[in-house]
Amino acid sequence: MPLIGIPSYLDTSSPDKMPARYAASRPFIEALTAVGAAPVVIPLGLSEQALHEIYSRLDGVLLAGGHDINPATYGRAMHPKTEGVEPMRDQCEIQLAQWSLAEHKPLLGICRGVQALNVAAGGTLIQDVNESVPHAIRHQYAPEKSRDYVAHDIDLLEGTRLASIMGHRARVNSFHHQAVDTVAPGFRVSAYAPDGVIEAIEHVNGTFAIGVQWHPESLIYTDAAMRALFETFVAQAS
Repeated sequence: MPLIGIPSYLDTSSPDKMPARYAASRPFIEALTAVGAAPVVIPLGLSEQALHEIYSRLDGVLLAGGHDINPATYGRAMHPKTEGVEPMRDQCEIQLAQWSLAEHKPLLGICRGVQALNVAAGGTLIQDVNESVPHAIRHQYAPEKSRDYVAHDIDLLEGTRLASIMGHRARVNSFHHQAVDTVAPGFRVSAYAPDGVIEAIEHVNGTFAIGVQWHPESLIYTDAAMRALFETFVAQAS
């Protein structure tokens, strides 16, 4: 059973004013366990040595959804609509992604995770799709829609690894306002939304390093292609 590491996020919602806690969203954990993996939640703020000790025992890394990445990490100024920046999470995820890419350890990035993966490899982000993409469709359905609400189609590009897993067309849920802008060196686009927003990227050299902009963890019980993505990731980590 492969060990899959999931970096946590900083939860400051405690009503009794206790110190912030490190947390992870259940759907990512449940999706991994459903396809035979053992998830490991990674705390933030560790020394590089301690983080690497955890990393070295992992068979794969999943970068989960969450708030926005600090644009300083990709050389941009802060946009007024960029929110929820967590420097410790940025540092942890970027470091884990860079180690994974260097050592060809399987990696799956979801929503914020595809953005973290792209930044870690040298790419940049669109900080607000509505302001930056002409004729953008709606991409942010939180909080009024449930996480399994299917919002729009995507087209997966022929010849990509992702298309070999999921097929050439999919219906996806959508809960983001940022997206990949300049694709990192060594990566290629593997899916687009109807408005041209990048919906997925993947490494070009055979390493299993895939990032998707939607939330497949919330669709694995209703869409075989979404489950296949998790199954393939875990199989690569086995």
